[in-house]
Amino acid sequence: MTLYFLVKYLHVLGAIVILGTGTGIAFFMLMAHLSGEAAFIARTAGVVVIADMLFTLSAVLLQPVTGGTLMWLSSTAVTDGWLLTSLALYAVAGLFWVPVIFMQIELRDLARLADVGAEELPPRYFIVFRRWFLCGIPGFSAVMAILWLMIAKPF
Repeated sequence: MTLYFLVKYLHVLGAIVILGTGTGIAFFMLMAHLSGEAAFIARTAGVVVIADMLFTLSAVLLQPVTGGTLMWLSSTAVTDGWLLTSLALYAVAGLFWVPVIFMQIELRDLARLADVGAEELPPRYFIVFRRWFLCGIPGFSAVMAILWLMIAKPF
């Protein structure tokens, strides 16, 4: 196995982790939210925060390293259209992902408070959840587009 293919494997693995973790987190958070149960939401959001920090963050940090190494090993110019577009979309995804982390922490904390007090979820919870959901659409779409660009290299 050459260094190029090893790095490419790690790069693709990172993309899979980002996409898979994002999809899983969105699914489990939505299912917990739809239950309306503060305790379930709090436990789910607690696990989601850990998963995002452990898996998504690791992959997000690994991608520029492996991507830059692949560029160097393959003599790919940063000015290639598909690569410039991918980098711009990576920035877009990051701009939506970073606030989502803090929203997940707030959702967890709001649900924990409601659970401990045996109260209804506060109105703030629903506002934050709506924002969290809406941020996921462009963030996830950007990651999907990057994956396509990485494979197709159309321009």
